[in-house]
Amino acid sequence: MELASYADRAVSLVNTADPYRHRDTLTTCEQAKELLAPEGRCRVTNADVAELRAIRDRLREVFDAAESGRVPRAVQVLNSLMKQYPIRPVVTDHDGASWHLHLAEGAPTIAAVYGAKAAMGLAVQATELGFDRLGVCQAAPCREVFIDTSTNRSRRYCSDRCATRANVAAYRARRKEQARAAAAAGEAEAAGGATGKVMAAAGSAATGR
Repeated sequence: MELASYADRAVSLVNTADPYRHRDTLTTCEQAKELLAPEGRCRVTNADVAELRAIRDRLREVFDAAESGRVPRAVQVLNSLMKQYPIRPVVTDHDGASWHLHLAEGAPTIAAVYGAKAAMGLAVQATELGFDRLGVCQAAPCREVFIDTSTNRSRRYCSDRCATRANVAAYRARRKEQARAAAAAGEAEAAGGATGKVMAAAGSAATGR
């Protein structure tokens, strides 16, 4: 079983909220069911929604701490999550499948199942790739999270859409700065020319006397 793949659950959960753009898609049981679809059919209660939202806040803290270089804090929060939501592995051959591992079986709630898998997956990715691979989108105001699996650790945005938006904004800012610089240079040149004319006129007047 590829434990690192469970890190996608952490990313999906954190990205249900974007406080910078006042967006939250984890407020109802139906929305929670959509998030929990990878766990199969399950009954979701308001208590599960509240628990998932609490897990979400702590996972967000892991990403924010890692992004700002506060790795010890990221580790502390991640360890506390794994302690609260431990993995409970079992071997099963349900639905006629071959023998395989299931994680977090026997957890008290479906939210706990999700939390255990998300925390473990994130821990595996962070320790195998490095905590600097836990990214937060740099295309303000977006702050969605992602896991950078690029070969050169160069990813800065959560999606191609945000990358394009950021590049366009940077291009426009450069053009604006160039225009401002050109205007300032033109004003300086004009002022210099006017000063030269005044000095020339003054010189001519002095010669005439």
